[in-house]
Amino acid sequence: MAKFSSLNVGDAKVFRLSDYDCVGFDLDNTICRYKLSSMVKMEYEVIADYLVREKGYNPEYLLKPFEANLDFVKKGLLLDFARGNVVQIRFDGYIAKASHGTRFLSEKEIIEVYGPNRKWDVAEKFTQNMLEAWNGPLSEKVRTLLDYFDMPASLAFARAVDSVDAAAEGKSVETYTVWPDVHDALLYMFKRERFSLNEGGYFPALKSDPDQYIIKCSNNVLSWLRLLKSKKVTFLITGSHVDFASFTATHCMGEDWRNLFDVVVCYARKPGFFTGVRPFIALDGFEERDSITAADMKPGNIYSQGNWQDLQQFLKMATKEETPKCLYVGDNLIQDIYTPSEYTRCDTVSVVEELSAEGMVGSHKKHSDSQILVSDTWGSYFCCGGKGSFDANCTLWSKIIQNHSQICVPDLECLANHNLDHCYSPFVVEEDSCKQMGYYPSCPASLAVLL
Repeated sequence: MAKFSSLNVGDAKVFRLSDYDCVGFDLDNTICRYKLSSMVKMEYEVIADYLVREKGYNPEYLLKPFEANLDFVKKGLLLDFARGNVVQIRFDGYIAKASHGTRFLSEKEIIEVYGPNRKWDVAEKFTQNMLEAWNGPLSEKVRTLLDYFDMPASLAFARAVDSVDAAAEGKSVETYTVWPDVHDALLYMFKRERFSLNEGGYFPALKSDPDQYIIKCSNNVLSWLRLLKSKKVTFLITGSHVDFASFTATHCMGEDWRNLFDVVVCYARKPGFFTGVRPFIALDGFEERDSITAADMKPGNIYSQGNWQDLQQFLKMATKEETPKCLYVGDNLIQDIYTPSEYTRCDTVSVVEELSAEGMVGSHKKHSDSQILVSDTWGSYFCCGGKGSFDANCTLWSKIIQNHSQICVPDLECLANHNLDHCYSPFVVEEDSCKQMGYYPSCPASLAVLL
């Protein structure tokens, strides 16, 4: 259930930034946005090259042009490891659509695989406890593709399954073991040591031509961040290691980016940052040194790893408030939205670029990367597109947005266009309520047709 730190105006709840003592941000895909068509294609090509070169997969399948299956790529899909399937689920675990490899399954085939209720027990368990699929037992059976860094893994996984099927020459494959290889490819790309070594394909590409992949923050957003810093305690929590975070932050916010935040946390290893007790690590340049306590933390510094409880102690000292009201703004719906909402007293704002890419009611603004964010095959990020009620057709992701964030915006520009006292209508999760009101500037077109 969403928690409201906002005021009541008459009978209506409102959300406004001025009600908070502290405002924090994720970096990647929140403050630092990417040119997704270029970046996702590059990521896929690095993964595919690795699978062919290091794991021996058939290049006929993996090295097909990325564009040949562009519509297959979608954020928020789940990988069914053992069956070699890619699935889209509703909020209750119902399999709305599924493919085996890159071949989409018919309605009849989905029922044959997942039963007449179209429920996969693993997906159901995942919807009940989403952290179980992160580090728990479910992580050995399913993977959720939550952001634009792992989104291309859906196509790599599916094409690798096609490759295995082709090698089987019509014989049944009882259990697929493709995922560990795809996971190795992701580690090859993103392991934090790769940045300084200029290895792994992804980091060298970004470093050699950052303008091809990174979008610079507008002056409007930078001015807004400075205004926030002058009125609130501001913080940055990113999963990126300090060297990569400094590179991207400098490129999108400028050389003085550190002046926009009272404290910066790198390599936070979310969602564990919000649930665990891992200590903060002091940094010497880009090198991790000794662990420290909350009492050792100083304004203006950058730290590595850490946990929410210690950060909250720092925020108490910085605000001189016993229980400072905190807001966190991020894009990853499990790491940045569900976990802080469920496990801390921190409110959240979700940043979802699909909101503008798919289209909003009354808006004709076109997202520059709609071609990579919109899939006609899988359908909407927010709605499964079936018949029936609003609730019956919400994807898991739209449920998380509605239940665990105050509002949802496509980018920070939407917030920066208003002063800190601006009143937004937050999500109100009540029976028969108009749940789309928290989307700003307006409701996704796919959900509006159900209301």
